[in-house]
Amino acid sequence: MKRAVFLDRDGTLIEEKGYLHRPEEVVIFPGVGPALKGLQDAGFLLFMVTNQSGIGRGYFTLSQVECVHQFLIAQLARDGVRFEKIYIAAEHPDQPSRGRKPSPAFLFDARDEFGVELGESYMVGDKLIDLQCGWNAGVKKSILVRTGYGGEAASSQTAALSDAIVVDDLPAACRWIVNACAGE
Repeated sequence: MKRAVFLDRDGTLIEEKGYLHRPEEVVIFPGVGPALKGLQDAGFLLFMVTNQSGIGRGYFTLSQVECVHQFLIAQLARDGVRFEKIYIAAEHPDQPSRGRKPSPAFLFDARDEFGVELGESYMVGDKLIDLQCGWNAGVKKSILVRTGYGGEAASSQTAALSDAIVVDDLPAACRWIVNACAGE
């Protein structure tokens, strides 16, 4: 059985910058690298799932987003972190999109391509649509971090988050996942 953690990018792994497209603007939240390494050491595959509507809006190119991802991957590799795959929904919000969150399509793709057991996997993000993506795919638990837009979501969308775990940041989410699995 392969378990995974699906991670939103902006506001979850890195600071929310609003249409980030330059590597030099990437700021990784404190403790993210060691926390992700802890998930890997506990047997989880890591996937990034990100909506990047700035591409569809014409603000920047897919190539620029890939440069940001290569920079982020290189930085996290210093802690031994490895992503199996990064899924990008590049469409404008008004355009049809197979994978744009809250669609679970990319999680289903990971299930089919990597043999991930979604019912034993987790989704972590800073917006309700991130959590809905996980719920729509049937993950074990969706976790909201209070970084990025998460603090606002935690206080304004309490009813919608009744099935979510809410934590301060990604390291706390990773600790929660590892502890939950240790208790099984």
